[in-house]
Amino acid sequence: MSEVRDAMIVAGGAGTRLRPLTRTTPKPLLPFCGAPFLAGVVRRLAAVGVRRVLLVVGADPAPFEALREDAARVGVTIEAVPEPTPLDTAGGVREALERVEGTFLVLNGDILTDVDVAGAVEAHHRAGAHATLVLTRVEDTSTFGVAVREGTRIVRFVEKPAPGTLPGQDAVNAGTYVLEPGAIARFPRGPLSFERDVFPGLVEQGAHVEGWVGDGVWADLGTPERFLAGHRAALDGRLRWPSLEQLPRLGAGRWQHETARLAADAEVVEPVLLGRDARVASGARVGPHVVLGAGADVGPGADLRDTVLFEGVRVGAGARAEGALVGHHAALGPASLLEREVVVGDRAQIEPGARLARGSRHPRDE
Repeated sequence: MSEVRDAMIVAGGAGTRLRPLTRTTPKPLLPFCGAPFLAGVVRRLAAVGVRRVLLVVGADPAPFEALREDAARVGVTIEAVPEPTPLDTAGGVREALERVEGTFLVLNGDILTDVDVAGAVEAHHRAGAHATLVLTRVEDTSTFGVAVREGTRIVRFVEKPAPGTLPGQDAVNAGTYVLEPGAIARFPRGPLSFERDVFPGLVEQGAHVEGWVGDGVWADLGTPERFLAGHRAALDGRLRWPSLEQLPRLGAGRWQHETARLAADAEVVEPVLLGRDARVASGARVGPHVVLGAGADVGPGADLRDTVLFEGVRVGAGARAEGALVGHHAALGPASLLEREVVVGDRAQIEPGARLARGSRHPRDE
């Protein structure tokens, strides 16, 4: 069991690549498998003994208040730490350092992972490290910063090495850290980057920076395709996610709230998630890899594949979508077509028969 009771989640990113969804909802609060993404992160932290989570957010902490009630159910208190002026990835953590007690965790608020946090904490204490980075192995290191290790200790970082230039070194930063307060306190307040300042600086100063390789899923949710890929990973069972575990499971890949309703001749192709009060009308097809948020209503003959609908979405008769994200209470007109990586914002109205081309946004993000 983890000995860590405090965690910080860096959750102030603007989420520009997921607009227009992030105009109205901060990226870490976007629904993931039917519940705010950070609600799932908090539940995972609670399972390893964390009891307080500090959210390092942007200028407006108000939207994050929505997490308090669910966190309290699993014994976790939530505190928002506003960051009126952007301070990069570590500056907000440095500002909030006096609020933590002892060893603490830091996580990025848009990384989907089921890494064994308790295992990372054990390795950190066993090594007597000042900082431990959870690492993940990648086949192609040329687009990442590689943590070069001697044994398990990180001795340097190499940014985007060409293939074959670092034989045996394939581990990159997975965005989860176990830290001692003193490791951060040695750096000045103000804008501060974990990747450019803190971790290279600690290595240069001779501090013990441990690299712990996790075998779990690791995925950045920052683009529409990656957001959908994260859902596919969860629905396929490649990682366990709390919001799925809270729903009844019918068969191998069908999570369905008891109030969801399907017409007798509706087609469901697993894996799917059918949320509270979701409706699927006669002749419609949903799946594979479809999430219907609470109150989503899929009209007759509609066809949804690899698509996530947020709460209250209305899908008109004969509408089709594959690889799309549709925001809260939006409406897809009858016979409309959404191609891959289309993002529809909250309450947007798609005209009957409209065709939204691959990668388009509605409304456009001016």
